[in-house]
Amino acid sequence: MYFHERMKLYYPAYRIWLLALVLASAATVSAAPANQLAAEERAAGWKLLFDGKTTQGWRLFKKQSFPDQGWVVEDGWLHCLGKGGSKGGGDIITDAEFDDFELEWEWKIAPAGNNGVKYFVIETRDQALGHEYQMIDDEHAQGVDKGNRKQLTASFYAVLAPTNVPVKPAGEVNRSRILVKGDRVEHWLNGQKVLEYECGSEVVKAGVCKMPIGGSIPPGASV
Repeated sequence: MYFHERMKLYYPAYRIWLLALVLASAATVSAAPANQLAAEERAAGWKLLFDGKTTQGWRLFKKQSFPDQGWVVEDGWLHCLGKGGSKGGGDIITDAEFDDFELEWEWKIAPAGNNGVKYFVIETRDQALGHEYQMIDDEHAQGVDKGNRKQLTASFYAVLAPTNVPVKPAGEVNRSRILVKGDRVEHWLNGQKVLEYECGSEVVKAGVCKMPIGGSIPPGASV
Protein backbone atom coordinates (compact mmCIF):
# COMPACT_ATOMS: atom_id res chain seq x y z
CA MET A 1 0.00 0.00 0.00
CA TYR A 2 1.35 3.43 -0.94
CA PHE A 3 0.42 6.79 0.56
CA HIS A 4 1.62 9.78 -1.41
CA GLU A 5 3.43 12.80 -0.02
CA ARG A 6 0.34 14.88 -0.73
CA MET A 7 -1.39 13.71 2.42
CA LYS A 8 -2.69 16.96 3.85
CA LEU A 9 -5.07 18.04 6.55
CA TYR A 10 -7.00 21.19 7.39
CA TYR A 11 -8.04 21.51 11.04
CA PRO A 12 -9.81 24.74 12.04
CA ALA A 13 -10.83 23.64 15.54
CA TYR A 14 -9.49 22.03 18.70
CA ARG A 15 -7.44 18.86 18.84
CA ILE A 16 -9.07 15.67 20.09
CA TRP A 17 -8.97 12.73 17.69
CA LEU A 18 -6.06 10.75 16.28
CA LEU A 19 -5.86 9.54 12.69
CA ALA A 20 -4.67 5.98 12.11
CA LEU A 21 -3.38 4.19 9.03
CA VAL A 22 -4.55 0.61 9.39
CA LEU A 23 -2.90 -1.26 6.57
CA ALA A 24 -2.53 -4.90 5.68
CA SER A 25 -1.27 -5.34 2.13
CA ALA A 26 1.86 -4.81 0.10
CA ALA A 27 2.12 -2.77 -3.09
CA THR A 28 4.51 -3.34 -5.99
CA VAL A 29 3.72 -0.51 -8.40
CA SER A 30 5.91 2.51 -9.12
CA ALA A 31 5.64 5.79 -7.22
CA ALA A 32 4.51 9.21 -8.50
CA PRO A 33 6.43 12.50 -8.29
CA ALA A 34 6.44 14.22 -4.91
CA ASN A 35 4.21 17.24 -4.25
CA GLN A 36 4.20 20.12 -1.81
CA LEU A 37 1.54 22.43 -0.44
CA ALA A 38 0.89 25.51 -2.53
CA ALA A 39 1.31 28.91 -0.88
CA GLU A 40 -2.45 29.46 -0.83
CA GLU A 41 -2.97 26.09 0.86
CA ARG A 42 -0.48 26.93 3.60
CA ALA A 43 -2.15 30.32 4.07
CA ALA A 44 -5.55 28.63 4.38
CA GLY A 45 -4.31 26.40 7.21
CA TRP A 46 -3.51 23.14 5.45
CA LYS A 47 -0.77 20.94 6.91
CA LEU A 48 1.18 18.08 5.33
CA LEU A 49 0.91 14.91 7.43
CA PHE A 50 3.66 13.22 5.42
CA ASP A 51 6.65 15.15 4.11
CA GLY A 52 7.57 12.59 1.45
CA LYS A 53 10.99 11.97 2.98
CA THR A 54 10.61 10.85 6.61
CA THR A 55 8.13 9.26 9.00
CA GLN A 56 8.06 12.37 11.19
CA GLY A 57 4.62 12.91 12.72
CA TRP A 58 3.69 9.22 12.81
CA ARG A 59 4.13 6.50 15.44
CA LEU A 60 2.77 3.17 16.61
CA PHE A 61 -0.51 3.08 18.52
CA LYS A 62 0.16 3.52 22.26
CA LYS A 63 3.89 3.93 21.62
CA GLN A 64 6.16 6.89 20.94
CA SER A 65 8.25 5.17 18.27
CA PHE A 66 7.74 4.38 14.59
CA PRO A 67 7.85 0.66 13.70
CA ASP A 68 11.26 -0.77 12.78
CA GLN A 69 9.77 -2.85 9.99
CA GLY A 70 6.76 -3.00 7.70
CA TRP A 71 6.87 0.64 6.54
CA VAL A 72 9.31 2.42 4.24
CA VAL A 73 9.53 5.82 2.59
CA GLU A 74 10.45 5.60 -1.08
CA ASP A 75 10.16 8.02 -3.99
CA GLY A 76 7.78 10.31 -2.11
CA TRP A 77 5.46 7.53 -0.95
CA LEU A 78 4.83 6.04 2.49
CA HIS A 79 4.75 2.34 1.65
CA CYS A 80 3.23 -0.41 3.78
CA LEU A 81 5.01 -3.64 2.87
CA GLY A 82 2.23 -5.93 4.07
CA LYS A 83 0.94 -7.68 7.14
CA GLY A 84 2.23 -10.87 8.71
CA GLY A 85 5.61 -12.52 9.14
CA SER A 86 8.60 -10.20 8.94
CA LYS A 87 6.68 -7.61 6.87
CA GLY A 88 4.10 -6.46 9.39
CA GLY A 89 4.89 -3.23 11.20
CA GLY A 90 1.57 -2.56 12.88
CA ASP A 91 -0.95 0.26 12.66
CA ILE A 92 0.47 3.79 12.75
CA ILE A 93 -1.22 6.96 14.02
CA THR A 94 -0.59 10.69 13.87
CA ASP A 95 1.32 12.40 16.67
CA ALA A 96 -1.14 15.30 16.50
CA GLU A 97 -4.80 15.09 17.48
CA PHE A 98 -7.71 16.78 15.72
CA ASP A 99 -11.36 17.72 16.18
CA ASP A 100 -13.09 19.15 13.08
CA PHE A 101 -10.85 18.44 10.09
CA GLU A 102 -10.60 17.90 6.36
CA LEU A 103 -8.17 15.20 5.28
CA GLU A 104 -7.05 14.59 1.69
CA TRP A 105 -4.65 11.92 0.50
CA GLU A 106 -3.58 9.95 -2.55
CA TRP A 107 -3.11 6.20 -2.46
CA LYS A 108 -2.69 3.09 -4.57
CA ILE A 109 -2.98 -0.54 -3.67
CA ALA A 110 -1.67 -3.94 -4.73
CA PRO A 111 -3.99 -6.51 -6.35
CA ALA A 112 -6.27 -8.06 -3.68
CA GLY A 113 -5.07 -5.46 -1.14
CA ASN A 114 -7.25 -4.47 1.82
CA ASN A 115 -6.51 -1.37 3.95
CA GLY A 116 -8.08 1.61 5.65
CA VAL A 117 -7.78 5.00 7.31
CA LYS A 118 -9.44 5.26 10.72
CA TYR A 119 -10.55 8.42 12.44
CA PHE A 120 -12.08 9.14 15.88
CA VAL A 121 -9.26 7.02 17.33
CA ILE A 122 -8.34 7.50 21.00
CA GLU A 123 -5.60 5.76 22.96
CA THR A 124 -7.69 5.04 26.04
CA ARG A 125 -8.89 2.00 24.09
CA ASP A 126 -6.93 -1.24 23.85
CA GLN A 127 -6.84 -1.15 20.05
CA ALA A 128 -6.80 1.49 17.29
CA LEU A 129 -10.57 1.35 16.87
CA GLY A 130 -12.61 4.04 15.16
CA HIS A 131 -14.62 4.87 12.07
CA GLU A 132 -12.85 3.42 9.04
CA TYR A 133 -12.64 4.74 5.48
CA GLN A 134 -12.15 1.49 3.58
CA MET A 135 -9.53 1.21 0.81
CA ILE A 136 -9.53 -2.09 -1.02
CA ASP A 137 -9.08 -3.70 -4.41
CA ASP A 138 -12.82 -3.95 -5.09
CA GLU A 139 -12.37 -6.28 -8.06
CA HIS A 140 -10.06 -8.83 -6.44
CA ALA A 141 -10.79 -8.34 -2.74
CA GLN A 142 -10.31 -11.36 -0.51
CA GLY A 143 -12.10 -12.10 2.75
CA VAL A 144 -14.97 -9.67 2.10
CA ASP A 145 -18.44 -9.89 0.56
CA LYS A 146 -18.01 -8.17 -2.81
CA GLY A 147 -21.78 -7.80 -3.09
CA ASN A 148 -21.86 -5.76 0.11
CA ARG A 149 -20.74 -2.19 -0.62
CA LYS A 150 -20.32 -1.62 3.13
CA GLN A 151 -17.08 -3.61 2.81
CA LEU A 152 -15.70 -1.95 -0.32
CA THR A 153 -13.79 1.25 -1.12
CA ALA A 154 -14.92 4.54 0.45
CA SER A 155 -17.43 2.85 2.78
CA PHE A 156 -17.73 3.58 6.48
CA TYR A 157 -16.45 0.05 6.83
CA ALA A 158 -19.14 -2.51 7.71
CA VAL A 159 -21.56 0.26 8.74
CA LEU A 160 -22.60 2.41 5.74
CA ALA A 161 -22.21 1.91 1.99
CA PRO A 162 -21.08 4.63 -0.42
CA THR A 163 -22.92 5.31 -3.69
CA ASN A 164 -21.71 5.83 -7.27
CA VAL A 165 -18.11 5.09 -6.34
CA PRO A 166 -15.57 6.18 -9.02
CA VAL A 167 -12.79 3.92 -7.77
CA LYS A 168 -9.70 3.25 -9.89
CA PRO A 169 -8.30 -0.29 -10.08
CA ALA A 170 -5.32 -1.69 -8.22
CA GLY A 171 -2.06 -0.04 -9.26
CA GLU A 172 -3.66 3.30 -10.16
CA VAL A 173 -3.69 6.39 -7.94
CA ASN A 174 -6.91 7.31 -6.12
CA ARG A 175 -7.54 10.57 -4.26
CA SER A 176 -9.65 10.39 -1.09
CA ARG A 177 -11.08 12.96 1.29
CA ILE A 178 -12.71 12.83 4.72
CA LEU A 179 -14.56 15.88 6.05
CA VAL A 180 -15.57 16.07 9.73
CA LYS A 181 -17.53 19.08 10.93
CA GLY A 182 -19.31 18.61 14.23
CA ASP A 183 -21.38 15.44 13.93
CA ARG A 184 -21.38 15.54 10.11
CA VAL A 185 -18.97 13.30 8.19
CA GLU A 186 -18.39 13.05 4.46
CA HIS A 187 -16.40 10.51 2.42
CA TRP A 188 -15.12 11.60 -1.00
CA LEU A 189 -13.33 9.67 -3.74
CA ASN A 190 -11.71 11.11 -6.86
CA GLY A 191 -13.58 14.40 -6.60
CA GLN A 192 -17.01 12.92 -5.88
CA LYS A 193 -18.89 12.78 -2.58
CA VAL A 194 -19.92 9.16 -2.11
CA LEU A 195 -21.13 9.05 1.51
CA GLU A 196 -22.49 11.44 4.12
CA TYR A 197 -23.72 10.68 7.63
CA GLU A 198 -24.40 12.16 11.06
CA CYS A 199 -22.67 10.66 14.08
CA GLY A 200 -25.27 9.35 16.51
CA SER A 201 -28.00 9.10 13.88
CA GLU A 202 -30.39 6.17 13.84
CA VAL A 203 -29.00 4.92 10.53
CA VAL A 204 -25.47 4.81 11.97
CA LYS A 205 -26.64 3.07 15.15
CA ALA A 206 -28.51 0.48 13.07
CA GLY A 207 -25.43 -0.12 10.90
CA VAL A 208 -23.19 -0.59 13.93
CA CYS A 209 -25.62 -3.11 15.42
CA LYS A 210 -25.33 -5.17 12.22
CA MET A 211 -21.53 -5.11 12.14
CA PRO A 212 -19.76 -8.47 12.17
CA ILE A 213 -17.88 -9.45 15.30
CA GLY A 214 -14.41 -7.94 15.22
CA GLY A 215 -15.44 -4.71 13.52
CA SER A 216 -13.65 -1.42 14.00
CA ILE A 217 -16.18 0.18 16.41
CA PRO A 218 -15.68 -0.74 20.09
CA PRO A 219 -18.71 -2.05 22.02
CA GLY A 220 -20.53 0.74 23.84
CA ALA A 221 -18.71 3.50 21.95
CA SER A 222 -20.39 6.72 20.90
CA VAL A 223 -21.08 6.59 17.15
